[in-house]
Amino acid sequence: MILTLGFSIPLRAYRRYYATQSQMAMNNYVINYESIKDAERNIKDVANVTPVLTSSIIDKVSGFQLHFKCELFQRTGSFKFRGMYNEVFNHKKTNGTQPMVIHSSGNAGQALALASRLHDIPCHVVMPTVAIPCKRNAVIGYGAIIADCQDSESSREEVAQSIVDRFDGKVRLTSPSQSPDVIAGAGTIATEFIEQVPTLDVIIVPVGGGGMISGIAVACKHLNPKVKIIAAEPALADDCYQSKLNNRRTPLTKTPITIADALRTSIGPNTWPIIRDFVNDVITVTDDQIKSATRLVWQTMKLTIEPSSGVGVAVAIGDQLKNIIEPNAVVGVILCGGNVSLEHLDWLKDD
Repeated sequence: MILTLGFSIPLRAYRRYYATQSQMAMNNYVINYESIKDAERNIKDVANVTPVLTSSIIDKVSGFQLHFKCELFQRTGSFKFRGMYNEVFNHKKTNGTQPMVIHSSGNAGQALALASRLHDIPCHVVMPTVAIPCKRNAVIGYGAIIADCQDSESSREEVAQSIVDRFDGKVRLTSPSQSPDVIAGAGTIATEFIEQVPTLDVIIVPVGGGGMISGIAVACKHLNPKVKIIAAEPALADDCYQSKLNNRRTPLTKTPITIADALRTSIGPNTWPIIRDFVNDVITVTDDQIKSATRLVWQTMKLTIEPSSGVGVAVAIGDQLKNIIEPNAVVGVILCGGNVSLEHLDWLKDD
């Protein structure tokens, strides 16, 4: 499915720029561009500047000039470290070593565990019992304490709240995608990417809770409002698509079953206003498309991306993209992570 809600007209670039600035000033978004620049300063000496890679083979498949922002080379194996380090950095300034708590399917938990360890802060991560083993093991390896939960938003929240209650509220319960500091940290992906590839016309961003795409959208609309932001979403977890279609946040009613395990959560109240106003289009892809795209990157680029990264690749090589952007467009694709459990790759054999 495809949802088209925006367009880019170069001759109106300056008019759109000032309209965007006015809109961002008038609306009560949880971050702005200065938040992202603050995050950039906070993470500068600890986060990796991730590389941008290309593939002539995948370019031929897609019909576009693709640039892959490789967040799988970020610390802890995903983009999440940017936001989580920014979160802990700011938390420590005001709350000292008060413990951190989060619920996460894995990538955010790993990132918070490492960021907390680097600041000598205790960390508790609530994880579903079905979480990928390599992600659970990494959380433990980074020194966090895991609390098990069922694979549902309500169970995650209940277990997380029980930890908060156990500490009489003297902990920091953070969100993998709704915390302003986490969203601002994710925005540093865009400031790097635009510096590395100044000619970008489009950026394709996988979307789950919406923190990454919100940060990227705010940064891009400040730095270059002509850049189109396209959300890439599993068809089996299409709340972003439905929200844009309905013009109101439409969360999933139950936990979806999709190979893209990091994208099973719904966009939240802090990310929805930014997505509503600054994400141009939403394209959904099937799990079979995600599997094929992930295999393609493994085989041609020799990058062990996780299927959640494959969602963006599936959009980039799919037919729907051709309907909404120019044939000569320079397209950026965020490879959001590479935390794959090599012992559980049965999906690679699926037809």
